[in-house]
Amino acid sequence: PFVLQITVLGTPAEEQGGGKIDLINAGAFDGLDVVFMAHPSQENAAYLPDVAEHDVTVKYYGKASHAAAYPWEGVNALDAAVLAYNNLSVLRQQMKPTWRVHGVIKNGGVKPNIIPSYTELEFYLRAPSMKDLLVLTEKVENCFKSAALATGCKVEIKGGENDYYNVLPNKSLQKAYKENGKKLGIDFISEDSVLNGLSGSTDFGNVTFVVPGLHPYFYIGSDALNHTEQYTEAAGSQNAQFYALRTAKALAMTALDVIFNPGLLEEVRKDFRQVKLKEEGQVNP
Repeated sequence: PFVLQITVLGTPAEEQGGGKIDLINAGAFDGLDVVFMAHPSQENAAYLPDVAEHDVTVKYYGKASHAAAYPWEGVNALDAAVLAYNNLSVLRQQMKPTWRVHGVIKNGGVKPNIIPSYTELEFYLRAPSMKDLLVLTEKVENCFKSAALATGCKVEIKGGENDYYNVLPNKSLQKAYKENGKKLGIDFISEDSVLNGLSGSTDFGNVTFVVPGLHPYFYIGSDALNHTEQYTEAAGSQNAQFYALRTAKALAMTALDVIFNPGLLEEVRKDFRQVKLKEEGQVNP
């Protein structure tokens, strides 16, 4: 006889703040053997290369002055923000194809006839691994700093509270999930499509660094793209419920495989150790 515990864990704030990271720190994933979740998409995939992500907020402090009467007395924080934005646009020429940098100017001044004394930008940086993300972050921060130097502004660069790690693959879990999914009629994309595809970022990546995890994507009956009004409507449709339930069944079947096949659990743990060791070795050689 053995004691079996299945935990259904609500994990809020994936989009802002990284709720799963807070749960990791609070011990919510301690003692678990495997963790499953699924995410809606335009296709079915047992794994997609969700990338590592770093938030950064940049604030420039200048000096206000009358823009017409004596502009030479001012230190233009908007100039710094524009230069920073353009510096990053130039940096893209030397960025790896898998790197992503995108952001907005959240504060650009008060009135046209006042030299802006304060501006603020927010950017997201993404890369396939934590190693690449560290390199990209340094390059981007140099873009922010150089804009301050060029304009005479002071700059404050503050990273987000939590970095999102890339999702670590687990081939044993993925294989079991695909076998179960196919029994239910799920048509998975090819391995080439998986390797060449780019996805977003999720705090589930951090979970996969502490416990073996499976994070498949599933089709919901719509070709609309995520984070659009059309996708919101599709996700709430009756048609989507079939696909969500089918995915839940495939996850449940995979959980049963892990429970009743001790050999599978050992393979899952082996994959986890190997992939994690390789990933951490790249960041801390």
